[in-house]
Amino acid sequence: MNVCLAPLPIVFDLDGTLIDSAPDIHACVNTVLGHHDTLPLTLDQVRSFIGGGVEVLWQKIIAARDLPDDKIPDYISAFMLCYQDATQMTRLFPGVAEALNLLADRGYPLGICTNKPHAVTCGILDHFGIANLFGSVIGGDSVQERKPHPAPLRAALLGLGADPLNPKALYVGDSEFDAACAAAVPVPFLIYSQGYRHTPLADLPHLASFDDFAALPGLIDMQPAD
Repeated sequence: MNVCLAPLPIVFDLDGTLIDSAPDIHACVNTVLGHHDTLPLTLDQVRSFIGGGVEVLWQKIIAARDLPDDKIPDYISAFMLCYQDATQMTRLFPGVAEALNLLADRGYPLGICTNKPHAVTCGILDHFGIANLFGSVIGGDSVQERKPHPAPLRAALLGLGADPLNPKALYVGDSEFDAACAAAVPVPFLIYSQGYRHTPLADLPHLASFDDFAALPGLIDMQPAD
């Protein structure tokens, strides 16, 4: 008897994995800092702060510029006003659209699990014309916890029909937050090595790494469905 196994659900991180959003985030950060007569940060500095969500981003900015902690809500509010439609400098990483469409055509259920706010995430997916590829989108404000807590990834998996407590799935990301989140669920983790990671690749738990999205469908096809 032939048994047809359904393709594994695949959940993706967003920033540093599917998109390079650092230039737009950098521009909005410096716009806010400029309004408070504070010296700007470099693109590399801001890129190194991305991954933990908006609050973590601004906690790191506050520390870097020795700004008052009690102003964080004001900085975040001003930043979100600037960033809610900021896609002018954001780009898909090369090969992302082709890889996602190929995986969708092969029947893989696709989802997003990011610490970026949900509304902004959906706006970016719409902007790049890939929103229709994802059956589940979990942002940093979709559930109470953020990555590296396992709850957001479990919610994304549940949205794709997987058992969130014993999932047969894959998570694709680029950062320490993503690696820790995948390990906490747990699900196998594929890491994009050209993202916003700071830690040496060998020091992060992962099933496989890739530096070109053209290689991703082949890596995924190699994974057993049970």
